[in-house]
Amino acid sequence: MNTVSWMPIIGMTVGIILGLVAAFGGLGAFLLVLVLGALGLLIGRVAETGQIDLSGFTPRRR
Repeated sequence: MNTVSWMPIIGMTVGIILGLVAAFGGLGAFLLVLVLGALGLLIGRVAETGQIDLSGFTPRRR
C-alpha cells in the first residue's frame, strides 16, 4: 500500500535548498553545497551497497 516514490520529493527538496543557498549565499556557497551534496550522495551509495556503482547515473544506450 506504500507506493510513494521518494526520489522526486528528495530531488525537489535538494533543488529548493540549492536555490535558497544561491539566492542568499552567493556562488561560492552554492558550489560548496553542491559539491558536499554530491559527496554525501556518493558516501551514502557506498554505505548502502558496499561498493562504488555510478552506472545508475549515466544514460543507458540501446
